[in-house]
Amino acid sequence: MSDDETNPRQRAVPSGRLSRFGHFGRIAAGVAGGMLAEGARRVASGERPRMSDMLLTPANVGKVADRLSHLRGAAMKLGQMISMDSGDILPAELTKVMERLRDNAHHMPPQQLQQVLGAQWGKDWRTRFRRFEPRPIAAASIGQVHRAVTHDGRELAIKVQYPGVRESIDSDIDNVALLLRMSGMLPGELDIAPLLSEAKRQLAEEADYQREGEQMTLFGDLLADDPDVVVPALDREFTTERVLAMSFIEGQPIETLVTAPQDVRDSTMRTLIGLVLRELFEFGVMQTDPNFANYRFQPHSGRLVLLDFGAARAVGARTVAAYRDLLQAGLDEDRDAVRQAAMGAGFLSPAAADRHGARIDRMIDIILGELHRPGPFDFGDRRFVGALKDHGMEVAADKAAWHVPPADILFVQRKISGTALLAARLKARVDVRALATERLARSAPAVAGPASNVHRP
Repeated sequence: MSDDETNPRQRAVPSGRLSRFGHFGRIAAGVAGGMLAEGARRVASGERPRMSDMLLTPANVGKVADRLSHLRGAAMKLGQMISMDSGDILPAELTKVMERLRDNAHHMPPQQLQQVLGAQWGKDWRTRFRRFEPRPIAAASIGQVHRAVTHDGRELAIKVQYPGVRESIDSDIDNVALLLRMSGMLPGELDIAPLLSEAKRQLAEEADYQREGEQMTLFGDLLADDPDVVVPALDREFTTERVLAMSFIEGQPIETLVTAPQDVRDSTMRTLIGLVLRELFEFGVMQTDPNFANYRFQPHSGRLVLLDFGAARAVGARTVAAYRDLLQAGLDEDRDAVRQAAMGAGFLSPAAADRHGARIDRMIDIILGELHRPGPFDFGDRRFVGALKDHGMEVAADKAAWHVPPADILFVQRKISGTALLAARLKARVDVRALATERLARSAPAVAGPASNVHRP
């Protein structure tokens, strides 16, 4: 009996290009079959089915989630990004299905793990450890993490990259884009080529574990004066391009704080939001992946443990200036300035502003009203999201107004939005206005210097 059969969480990673392409074919076929079945069911019940209703069924999303979990790599990364939606855009039941992709990939069977580590460390690699736990403590999109102890007593967390993931990044992203085109979810006239190119570049960087180790060291240096956060230390002896070794730091998943006292949830998110502001306006470099699995919490110390720096990237001076203008306009409660700043940053296209100006202004008014409510911002109060969603969907229905913002803006906004979603999950209350006002006052108008001085490739 194979490892895959004895342990359902163990599945060998498809590493060949043809093998991975076959999995994408099975995703398309499975979804198409599910759409036909759902369409037939709705017709039989007297309904006129819409394409989105047939495509985004829990059964179809479940099939996609399972296949992406098996593939790992760039394909699974996309699913994780979709799962960050938190039910604000996708129906709640579909988001729930996709949540299984967060830090929940299948892990490699022992034979495949042995092959990968043998190639990186030599066939006798086990003799270099006092203990190496064969079962991973985490399995995600690009690699899985094992706990180990060296002969001199160093306790390590060792991230092992899945075979074939690095080589399949370009083809995986192209295949995902093809599936989106075929599904009709992306209009043919929308040019996403620059975004796909940037996604390929960033994922290639994430798959370079030596680069990630340097970024982790950089953040450790930048945050050495912050008593509220802790960053693992790089262990260079065992780190290669495909294996990342670091000090093991105890902590519990950040999402376990949902049952913590209100003050603990508030202080944790205050720390994290403050960190995002420092990354943007002080450091000039940001870890742009807000996956909840990248954060741990230490109950005994109250500190936030930061993990996974593969998506760390320099933030350009133009992007920093754009966010400064947007944030300052919001603090000033200046609707016109917010609209202009959103257009200047590339969030809003001129076509959208021309065709849907009144609706966009209503969305800005909703946001400004929430931002300037008396007292701390209550992330758990999501009543305003429904109104924003309704207006946003009306604008999004006009394909002539569709627009892809600059890649740098998208990556930064991914971190900001993901942080807000975590705050909503924890129902935290944070004085965001005070944090933002203080950070803008402390940072100089031109923040290009830190990005070039601090960031190391």
